[in-house]
Amino acid sequence: MEEISMDDLLKLKDVHIIDIRRKEKYIKGHIPSAISIPQDEFFLHISFYSKNKHYYLYCDNGVRSLSLVKKMNLLGYSFTNIHGGYNNYLLRK
Repeated sequence: MEEISMDDLLKLKDVHIIDIRRKEKYIKGHIPSAISIPQDEFFLHISFYSKNKHYYLYCDNGVRSLSLVKKMNLLGYSFTNIHGGYNNYLLRK
C-alpha cells in the first residue's frame, strides 16, 4: 500500500511517522508523534530505518513524500505515504 488516508492513519496506534518538511515547518506544527527528518537529510539517516518496521511519510501535500516512499519501497523497506500530507491534517483539526 503506497498511500493511506489521513482518517485511516489517525485510527492507527503505535505508528512510525516521519515529517520530511523543513525543520522550521515541523516546529510550527506537525502530526502528533511524528519525527522530523527533512527531505534533504533523508538518505543521510538510512541506518535509522529498519526493514522490520513500517513507516508513514508526509510533506506539505503528499507529492514529495510519495516519491520517497516509492524509492524506499524499491530498496526493500516498508513505507506508506500519507495522502494529502500536512495540509490534509490541518483540514481535520
